[in-house]
Formats: sequence, C-alpha cells, structure tokens
Amino acid sequence: MEEIAIGASGLSTSRIGLGTWAIGGWMWGGSDEARSIATIRAAVERGITLIDTAPVYGFGRSEEIVGKALAEGGLRNKVQIATKVGLAWQNGQVYRDSRAERIRQEIDDSLRRLRTDVIDLYQVHWPDFETPIEETARTLEDLQRQGKIRAIGVSNYAPAQMDAFRAVTRLDAVQPPYNLFEREIEADVLPYATSSGLTVLSYGALCRGLLSGRITPETTFDGDDLRKVDPKFRNARFRQYLAAVEALKRLAQDRFGKSVLTLALRWVLDQGPTVALWGARDPAQLDPMHDVDGWHIDEASKAEIDAILNHCVTDPVSPAFMAPPRRRPNTVRPEKR
Repeated sequence: MEEIAIGASGLSTSRIGLGTWAIGGWMWGGSDEARSIATIRAAVERGITLIDTAPVYGFGRSEEIVGKALAEGGLRNKVQIATKVGLAWQNGQVYRDSRAERIRQEIDDSLRRLRTDVIDLYQVHWPDFETPIEETARTLEDLQRQGKIRAIGVSNYAPAQMDAFRAVTRLDAVQPPYNLFEREIEADVLPYATSSGLTVLSYGALCRGLLSGRITPETTFDGDDLRKVDPKFRNARFRQYLAAVEALKRLAQDRFGKSVLTLALRWVLDQGPTVALWGARDPAQLDPMHDVDGWHIDEASKAEIDAILNHCVTDPVSPAFMAPPRRRPNTVRPEKR
C-alpha cells in the first residue's frame, strides 16, 4: 500500500487510514464490538497502518474498542494511532475545551483506553474560541517533550489558526472534511498544507457513505444516525447527490473498470499530501481496498468528474452542520488560573 510521511515527525503511514467514528456508535446508530474489532484487525491485515479515533466517538467507546483490538491482537507495533483532544461532553452535550487542564486529563484517559504508553499523532479536534491557541499548542508541546505523543496535528482549523499554532510549536498534520462532494479546503487549507509540509488526513472520504455506491433512495437510517439530519440526505438534495453517484459509477466503470467507492478514494489520494480516512465497520467493506493502489485519475477524467458534479448537484451543502457549538455551555466554568 502507498505510504506517506506524517509531516516532519519521522513517522510514516499508509495513505488509507481506518476512521473509527462509526465504530464508537454515537451518531451512527449504535455499535457492535465484535464486528468492530474484526474490522480493525482486518484493516491491519490488509495493510492499513493508521487508525484514527477520538474520545468523543462514543464518549470513549471507540478508543476502548481500538485499544482492545490492537492489544489483544498483538497489533500495536504495526500501526500509528491517531486520536484527538479538545472536545468534552456533559449530559450528552458536546462542547469545545482545549484548556491546558482539560488536555492533561484527556491524554491520560486516552492512553488508558487505547492501552498504550504513547499516541503517535495527537490532534486538536476543533478550534476552541474561548482558549488561546498558544495555550493549547504549548500544552501539546509539553506532552510531546514528556514522550506521551510523537506528532501533533489539528482538525477543522483554518490557515490563520494553524499559523498561530505553528508560531509556538511544530505542526505535522491537519484533518479536515474532504471528499468529492465536500471540497471547501481546496480554497485554503489544502494549498496551505501543501506549502507548509503538513499531511492532510481527509475525514469523510466517502461522504458518510454516499460515495460507497450502496445508498439508494430507499435507504433508511436508524437511532441517532447523523444522516437523519445531514442536509445531503434529505429531500431534493438527496436526489441530486444520488444522481451524481450514479453518473460517477458509470464513469468509474467505463473509464477505469473500478467501483465508485474506489474512484472516490483514489480521487482524494490524487489531490496532494493526503490520507483518505475510510469509516468501515465491517471487514467485508474493506474488500475493495486493493483496487485503490497503482493507478491515477487523469486530468481529462477529473474534468469530467467536475462536470458531473456541477450538472447534478445544483444545491450543494457544506459539512458545517457537524460543527459543535462555538461556546461552552453556561454550566461549564473554566478553572481559575
């Protein structure tokens, strides 16, 4: 499998990573631990060496499952673990909190759940508008100096925020939403990362399953599945995106002999210093992985893909609906310094 360096950290990883938000169950209609563990182990067996998780995914559940799968399978030394910090929760309500006190608590909780003594890539999950970026950066630099983390990343950060972070300490990676349907980072974050030597971990590479080729107009979503409120999966917009997927299916098959899922992952990898995070939660979902390596999408085909999107998706919508509130709840008070 293709590999990529994680910034200037000295670490390298496969260019396809396993995303484990869905494995945590929260906002994905629940989780099956045995199937999740089997998926993680199948991913490693197939050559994936990056597992991306976060404390907020299932309120600790995803990290616990990842830790159990790797420890009991003897796989820890075969992968890079990427997890996050800076989202807390209270009574099921998620909020941003990147204060030093919170980070020092979270790192130890994550190490325990992941059953490891070091996290390979530690990422600030969302910018905290109530905590100075410099405070957050200094705290992660301290953790790196202590040997608890190896590389530092941010997620959902704008270039100006990354500039402020990098004024304090080295940054190795950025994790934004990026896929064929959600391309806002091409205007700022992607060129910034390319020029600054940052690796881009693209979350939502299959756009919450839309680009898997398995979703139809009759597909329903259960429980707390976030696709029940995702504007892409509702009414006229849903029909537009599904029409685009059908056209992309035909292009993928006729031009490359590939599936639309494979096309979508290859497209992400062809955009720059990128890793495509694949949110599989069943081993069989990983079967097409071998079709992603060893080829590229030519410029003429990229132009045709753009034409399909412009024709089919006349009312596009951003992934901004996933952002947590900008301010902490009134019941949460910062500790006195």
